[in-house]
Amino acid sequence: MPISSRTALLVIDVQNDFIPGGQLPVPEGDLIVPLINRLGARFTQVIIAQDWHPAGHASFASSHPGRAPYDVIQLPYGEQTLWPDHCVRATPGAELHKDLDLPHAQLIIRKGCNPDIDSYSAFLEADRTTTTGLAGYLKERGIDTVYLVGLALDFCVMFSALDARAAGFNAFVVLDACRAIDLDGSLAAAIERMQVAGVGLIASTEVPGYPPVAAVEQREAAFGSVRARAKQS
Repeated sequence: MPISSRTALLVIDVQNDFIPGGQLPVPEGDLIVPLINRLGARFTQVIIAQDWHPAGHASFASSHPGRAPYDVIQLPYGEQTLWPDHCVRATPGAELHKDLDLPHAQLIIRKGCNPDIDSYSAFLEADRTTTTGLAGYLKERGIDTVYLVGLALDFCVMFSALDARAAGFNAFVVLDACRAIDLDGSLAAAIERMQVAGVGLIASTEVPGYPPVAAVEQREAAFGSVRARAKQS
C-alpha cells in the first residue's frame, strides 16, 4: 500500500550534538539514521526539525550561575530542565548528522531560536503559545497524518507528537526509529503520556507497506526494547 500524500514524515533533531560524542548525546542515537533514511525514501512529504539555539540560551545550565546540567528551575513560562550547551546555531554540533540522507525534504523547521524560551516541540515553543508555523504548513498541504522519528523519544519527539495530536493530526511515533535520553524515568513517563493522548506507538514495519504479521512481531520487539531501556534507568 503506497503512503498517502496526506501523510508526512517528521524527522526530529538528528543532529551531531545528540549523537554519541556530541554535547548532549542520546545513547545509540547514531544507530537510527539508516532506518530513518529507508523510511524517508518512502514518503513524498518529509519535514526535518532542527534545534537551533543562540549562544547563552536560557535552557543552558551555563546561563545560570551555580546551576548544573539536568537541574530543574522555574522560568517565566514554567519548569525548565537545564541542559549542557548544545546545538548552538551555525556550529558543527547543530548540523544534521552527516549520514542523514533526505534530499527530498521540503522544509526544515528550526526551533529554540528565541534566547529566552526553549522549544522541545516542532509545533509549539515551551511557553505553549508561540507556534513554529508547522501545523499551518501541514494543513495548507492537506496533510492529516504525521509519522515521527528521531531524537530524543522522551523529550522532543514526545512533545512534537503530543502537539500534533492537539492540533488535530493523526500522530504515530516509530519506536525503533527513535532513541531516548531517559532522565529520571522520563522514557516510561513519555510512553504513558503519548498513549493517553492517542498517539500511535508503532514499529517501522507498521508504516504502510509492510506485511501485517511482520508488523505485529516488530511492534512487540520495539516495545520490548523501549521497556528494557526504561527498566534500566
